[in-house]
Amino acid sequence: MRDLGDKIIIASHNVGKIREIAALMAPYGITVQSAKELGLEEPDETEDSFAGNARIKAHASAKASGLPAMSDDSGITVDALDGAPGVYTADWAETPNGRDFPMAMKKVWDLLDERGAPEPRTAQFNCTLCVAWPDGRDMLFEGSVTGRLVWPMRGNEGFGFDPIFLPDGETETFGEMDPARKHAMSHRADAFAKLKAGLLDR
Repeated sequence: MRDLGDKIIIASHNVGKIREIAALMAPYGITVQSAKELGLEEPDETEDSFAGNARIKAHASAKASGLPAMSDDSGITVDALDGAPGVYTADWAETPNGRDFPMAMKKVWDLLDERGAPEPRTAQFNCTLCVAWPDGRDMLFEGSVTGRLVWPMRGNEGFGFDPIFLPDGETETFGEMDPARKHAMSHRADAFAKLKAGLLDR
């Protein structure tokens, strides 16, 4: 099993993801820095899977920094849209002026209406964490959380598609939920629990 040491790079420029991963790492006394803080370039995500893109990002940051790096590739898969947007979740929000997730959420809901998708409109948030070392080795940890999409958007917490995702068994969307509660049940938390068992709690 590989040792993380006392410092790790979060291979992301996404402030929301950086915040969530840093919160998950905090209890382990591991200093966290992000690729954004270090001014590292964002590599092109050219793979068609969460695992493939997670590997690209983690290895790029590990090579550039000389330190272990952790990346997250995640997205929402909507059953009635044949798994879209999936690995292209962030791309669906791209505009000439940056990412517009309210627009992307409306796009998803409008497509479901066009298809006449019945309720519940089931979906999953998926996350693959990759930890890579400068010597080229890596480990992957995958997590998910199931739920359904709701409309209109609800809540100002979280980020991305959180305001329309209602986890199974809950009454609040990820956008309404207290961040600590979301962190405890999210796709990222599921993947991190596997990372914790496989890498940190040894």
